[in-house]
Amino acid sequence: MAGLNKNNSAVKRIMQEARELASDPSPEYSAAPLEDDIFEWHCTLRGPVGTEFEGGQGFMHDVINQSYKLLEGLYHFRILLPAEYPFRPPSIMMLTPSGRFETDTKICISFTSYHEELWQPAWGVRTAIIGLQGFFPLKGKAAVGIGSIEHPVAERKRLAQLSRSWVCPVCRETNHALLPDPVAPEFAGAGRTLGSSSTTERAAPPELPAPVPASASITDADLAAPPAPNSVASPQPAAPLRPQISQIKRQQRPPILLDTAICVILVVLCGIVFRRVF
Repeated sequence: MAGLNKNNSAVKRIMQEARELASDPSPEYSAAPLEDDIFEWHCTLRGPVGTEFEGGQGFMHDVINQSYKLLEGLYHFRILLPAEYPFRPPSIMMLTPSGRFETDTKICISFTSYHEELWQPAWGVRTAIIGLQGFFPLKGKAAVGIGSIEHPVAERKRLAQLSRSWVCPVCRETNHALLPDPVAPEFAGAGRTLGSSSTTERAAPPELPAPVPASASITDADLAAPPAPNSVASPQPAAPLRPQISQIKRQQRPPILLDTAICVILVVLCGIVFRRVF
């Protein structure tokens, strides 16, 4: 791109759109100009949801079965921009077999070079990509035009499955590598896991020891036993267990003054009873 005239209005517009698409990507498509020719773009487009180009599987209702991952169609095509862009519309050529558009043939739809009178300079590459996705599901007379074909639904589904591994001879990558599957939100532990995207596994929290019932008695053997391997305990300075047991037993004995008072009361009561009897 070193030889480009950056003062040219078409070059300015194309470079601006390339920056916008790079800074604001979409999970539905990826597009960029070629390194040696910014007037030729390559784009990979996801098949429209709920159609045979997606494999006939909707995202929300089949996410648990993860069938979407196996059937979703990805389609690669060229966008050729004229030297007068954006005042003249682009040309679009499908490269991946789809059963909807002929390959290596300029497609006749409302925002391409076949209908310059309908093109608006305010539109751009993103408009063409989104518009092409909208033309995929059309059928019957609405789908008739140069570059359009109408294969059976079963054949389109078959091509949708094969499209993921299709390799562009210019980009030298598969469609799935050019447009990786997005990581879906969490739906009951399942996601639109879709292939190359990786998820970060969270480490399981440490297992806490089971609580001891209040009625359980603690013996000397329990106190002397080492803690369980998985138990979590705050760091404590090491101390011998036997002195601790003796201290606990001493604390359990009644004080000396209390012992003396009880003995005196018992002697007095015995004296009173003895006098009344004898």
